[in-house]
Amino acid sequence: MKEIVMICGGVYGALAVIFGAFGAHGLKKLVHPELLKSFETGVKYQMYHALMLILVGVIFPVSGYSQNLMAWFFMLGTFFFSFSIYGLVLSSAKGSKMAFLGPVTPLGGLLLVMAWVLFTVNIIGGNSSIPF
Repeated sequence: MKEIVMICGGVYGALAVIFGAFGAHGLKKLVHPELLKSFETGVKYQMYHALMLILVGVIFPVSGYSQNLMAWFFMLGTFFFSFSIYGLVLSSAKGSKMAFLGPVTPLGGLLLVMAWVLFTVNIIGGNSSIPF
């Protein structure tokens, strides 16, 4: 599972760079500045959590229920949060907003909050390779 977590972090990081460049150069002319700001929020959160996934893979063995759940919450939360924003912005730019994606964004945010809580619990519980 550790390798999957780190690969996912690498893929999310690469995609965040690609989507960031697309937002800065391609979307700027197509969408309202407020929508562009939303898109940039998706990119920022995707990159933050891509780095976090790599960090999780470095400091945890990613074994056991709590660490696996944390990893899945980071992976799915990032996907639901950022990619739903991308879908909402791009569909709005085309004039047919995919409103069903609206509730997906806060679900992704909730999963990310739960992942951070589990991260903290695992650090406090001494389940990492960080010497305290």
